[in-house]
Amino acid sequence: MMNAEMMEIIEKERAYVATATPEGVPNVVPIGFIKPLDEKTVIIADSYMVKSRANLEANPKIAFVVQDAARYPYQFKGSVKIFTEGKYFDEVVNWVKDTNPLAPSPKAAIIITIEEIYSVKVGDAGKKIA
Repeated sequence: MMNAEMMEIIEKERAYVATATPEGVPNVVPIGFIKPLDEKTVIIADSYMVKSRANLEANPKIAFVVQDAARYPYQFKGSVKIFTEGKYFDEVVNWVKDTNPLAPSPKAAIIITIEEIYSVKVGDAGKKIA
């Protein structure tokens, strides 16, 4: 589903993640610790997510774009699972610790299964890519 360029930019760029309450109230936050695990799966380290985490627990749908969407015009949408222990949780704790030893330890690992990818490029906005 995600190609090599998409996977590379997700790992290198900050992402802006959108969630919504069950009533449809949106919330958008910047995320620094985000990376692909494979062509269909992305992992986020939840160190600060309060509203977003509550939204995802009640409504496990998510969308995100990378910071430089003009250069990398992709919107990713999917469903999430939240892990507070186990393999994925241990992976994000080690990843954050190795990247920035002074950063707070993550509270959870959020695994996104990418279900759709859309263009946000001027002239193509809204076109489904995958």
